[in-house]
Amino acid sequence: MSDLFHWGILTDNADPYLRTLFVYRTNMEKFTSELASLTSHQVPQWFDGAKFGIFVHWFPSTIPAFAPVSDDPFTLAAEKGEHEAFTESPYSEWYWNSLQTPGSTVALHHTEKYGDQPYDDFVPQFFEASKGWQPERWGDLFAASGAKYCVMGTKHHDGVLLWPSDTPNPHKGSQWTSTRDIVGECAEAVRSQGMRFGVYYSGGIDWTFQGLGIDGWSALYNAIPQDDVYHAYVDAHYRELISRYSPDVLWNDIGYPGFGAGAADLFAHFYNTNPEGVVNDRFDFLGVMQGSAHADFVTPEYTTTPPMEGKKFEVCRGIGTSFGYNEQQNDLSYATSTELIHMLVNIVAAGGNFLLNVGPMASGEIPWIQQERLLAIGQWLRINGAAIYASTPHEDSQLTTSDGDTVRLTRGADGSTYVVVLGRPHTNIVSIKDLPTGDTYLLGYDKQLSRIGDDVILPYRPDSSPAFTLRIQ
Repeated sequence: MSDLFHWGILTDNADPYLRTLFVYRTNMEKFTSELASLTSHQVPQWFDGAKFGIFVHWFPSTIPAFAPVSDDPFTLAAEKGEHEAFTESPYSEWYWNSLQTPGSTVALHHTEKYGDQPYDDFVPQFFEASKGWQPERWGDLFAASGAKYCVMGTKHHDGVLLWPSDTPNPHKGSQWTSTRDIVGECAEAVRSQGMRFGVYYSGGIDWTFQGLGIDGWSALYNAIPQDDVYHAYVDAHYRELISRYSPDVLWNDIGYPGFGAGAADLFAHFYNTNPEGVVNDRFDFLGVMQGSAHADFVTPEYTTTPPMEGKKFEVCRGIGTSFGYNEQQNDLSYATSTELIHMLVNIVAAGGNFLLNVGPMASGEIPWIQQERLLAIGQWLRINGAAIYASTPHEDSQLTTSDGDTVRLTRGADGSTYVVVLGRPHTNIVSIKDLPTGDTYLLGYDKQLSRIGDDVILPYRPDSSPAFTLRIQ
């Protein structure tokens, strides 16, 4: 270990404890809770270059596994109003909240299937179902998808803890705490594949404290407990997660007690423990937008539009219209592999990361339809990954083929220009106006291509791939 410290070398595959100890010793108490200190933290290369990560929502709501299948909540709110977006939420992990509205789709379903059974009964059923979970299968799948990091849910809005915490829920006790270290086993499974590991935690909403029955944006805001008791509870959990699992990402949701102000001390502690860690904007979303609070990256949801110019962003969404598993969904309500690959390219070309969620069933098994999508992305990345990983936005970010297909450009880590065509040409000739000049190659094919003006002559018509990539050097 002394040699590692002497030379300052610890790889991503090194023991997380050693890596944490190393960075702590070499960066001891560098950061303080002052905003100027926190904003001096730079987004690490590993996160900026990773581009693609896996989000996991696996909670007791997978027992009923039910939600209306519709548009995402933001589209619902715009088209039908915020009351509809919350009480008829397509997010199955919001089941307990939707259940509070008499006559809602969830309430009617629950009465028909479960009668007056409370949500509490789903918690021990979930823990029992999860006993057969095989985390190494997750690790294998996530690695095969081409993802470089995983963010695992540790506590969602129902307050159930997926690790054997030393700080149990004061209202529900030990029955709300997993005796199996689900978080730790997931961390081990993904790290064994060379991936980074992060934790999701709902700091703003915990329905065992208050706020159940959210039916609009103001109710969502008012549901965040701001008292010292809840603040201490959340802070204890975060520090425990940092100490036990050495996460590289703190992915908070909805808000943070103390109107976000209490997060500054936590950030300083986290950075002094792991300077290569990152925190998202959902500790204090409005503060980050106004410049009065810190975040390494912002988190648009179910949209590919960057919300803040010049700020690192990470798009999150489910493969379908829910984060948690919803057994009502079928192939028609899931995004296709082509759509997901195009999303990834568009997000990366704009400088962002794509955090794509999987929603396992109660047993921990990831539905085949979701696995299929991940494997298709991985297959595409194995050929085209040079245009994605460690890339930066190109000055000419978007062009169009003569067939009308969108073309996105990135600058690769090797200095080459990568040109990703989001479509299939009608022939083996693709014509792109204003295409940069230089020696041109097709990824997956070794020989240089011929070019005549705007036309690039391909060795074959790439009609089996959702997108193909040219490399220009």
